[in-house]
Amino acid sequence: MINISEVIETNKMIEQENLDVRTITMGINLLDCADGNLDVLCRKIYDKILRLAKDLVRTGEDISKEYGIPIVNKRIAVTPIALVGGAACQTPDDYVQIARTLDRVAREVGVNFLGGYSAIVSKGMSRSDELLIRSIPRALAETDFICSSVNVGSTKTGINMDAVKLMGEIIKETAELTQERMSLGCAKLVVLCNAPDDNPFMAGAFHGVSEADAVVSVGVSGPGVVKYALEQVRGASFEVLCETIKRTAFKITRVGQLVAKEASCRLGVPFGIIDLSLAPTPAVGDSVAEILQEIGLEYAGAPGTTAALALLNDQVKKGGIMASSYVGGLSGAFIPVSEDQAMIDAVEAGALTLEKLEAMTCVCSVGLDMIAIPGSTSAATVAGIIADEAAIGMINQKTTAVRIIPAVGKEVGDRVEFGGLLGYAPIMPVNPYSCEAFVGRGGRIPAPVHSFKN
Repeated sequence: MINISEVIETNKMIEQENLDVRTITMGINLLDCADGNLDVLCRKIYDKILRLAKDLVRTGEDISKEYGIPIVNKRIAVTPIALVGGAACQTPDDYVQIARTLDRVAREVGVNFLGGYSAIVSKGMSRSDELLIRSIPRALAETDFICSSVNVGSTKTGINMDAVKLMGEIIKETAELTQERMSLGCAKLVVLCNAPDDNPFMAGAFHGVSEADAVVSVGVSGPGVVKYALEQVRGASFEVLCETIKRTAFKITRVGQLVAKEASCRLGVPFGIIDLSLAPTPAVGDSVAEILQEIGLEYAGAPGTTAALALLNDQVKKGGIMASSYVGGLSGAFIPVSEDQAMIDAVEAGALTLEKLEAMTCVCSVGLDMIAIPGSTSAATVAGIIADEAAIGMINQKTTAVRIIPAVGKEVGDRVEFGGLLGYAPIMPVNPYSCEAFVGRGGRIPAPVHSFKN
C-alpha cells in the first residue's frame, strides 16, 4: 500500500530532482512479416507496427497526465531487420526501402525513435547481414527516426573481426553522408558486444527472437534524484553511501514498475522488463558525472572514478532489482559524453580522456557512448576502438558498446551540436598510432576459456 508520505516524496523527486521515466518501448516481432516480395514485406511490416503501436504514444501521455510522472520518450524496437529481409532483399538499396517504411510508420504512430535496423553477427555474417550493414549509412542519412545496431561479439562466440573492420568503415561512411547535420547519423548507430534482447534504450534496442510477439518495457532514469539523496549524507561512510543509493534506486524503480504495468494493461501487451539504467540528459542536475562528484571526485576522470562508478552501478542494481518483478536490458549507469553536462565539463577541463572512459566501461552499463572524435580519424582506428570495447565485454561477460562520431571537418578543440537529449560534444583526441595491420588480419578472435560452461 502506498501512503501519503511516499506520494509527497515522489512528487518532490519529479518536481525538483529531474525524476522521469525515460522511455516506454514497445518491442514487436516482425518474423511473421517475412516475404520474398519486397513490396509485400514492407506492407506487412507497416501494417503490423501500425496495428500494435497505434495507441502507444497516447497511452504514454495519458499515464503521464494521470500520475504526474514525466514520460520523456515513446519508442518501438523490432526484430533485427537482417532476419526479416533476407528473402526479399538482394541489394543494400532493398534494405534502404525497408528503412524508409519503418521511418514512415514511426512518423505515423508518433514515436521518438524506432530501433532494430540491426544485424547479429557475433560469429559470422550471412549475405543478408552484410547487405543490411552496407545499407546503414544511406538508411540513417535518408530517415529521421531509425536507429541501427550491430552485435559483433559475445562471451560465447568471441569477436567477429571481419564485422569489426567493416563497422569501422560503415561509421566513417555514415559520418560523411550526414556531415551537413554534424554527422548525426553516427549518433543513431551503435556497435555492441553481448547485446541484450530486451534493451528499451536507443540506439541499441531491438526485439530479440526469444521475446513474445509484442512486449512493453520501460527504461527509468533519475540521476538527479540519486545526487540529491547523496547530498543529504555528504561525508558519510561508504556503508551509508551504499545504503542511500540502494534505497533511492528502489524508489525510482517502483515508479517505473507502476508505469510499465499500467501501460501493459492499457495496451493489451505483456510487460517485458524494467531497465534500471541511470540515463543522464544535458540538463544541469541530471548527470551521472555529478553523482561521481558528489561521491568525492573533483571531476569525472579523476583517480578513483572507476571505483566510484563501480560502486554506483552495483548499488543501483541491488536496490532496483527488488522493486520490479522483471529487470533486464542494461541496468546500471550510462556515461555518454554529449548527453551529460558534467561529463562535457570534465572533458573540457582535461580530466577525462578516451582511455579513462574505456577503463570506466569495464564497470558500467554500456561503453564508449556519444563520443565525438576528429573527422580525420581512420576507419581502422575506429575499428580498433570497437575491438577494444568488444574485448572488455567478451572477457567480463557484460554488454559493451561503441557509439562514436567521427565528426567530418572537426578537430580537437572544436565541438559538435546535436540538440535535444543528444546535447553537444567536444572533439576528443584519439591515440595517433596505427592498428591497421591488426584489424586487417580477418577472421575471429576466439571466445575466452570461461565461455565453455556447457
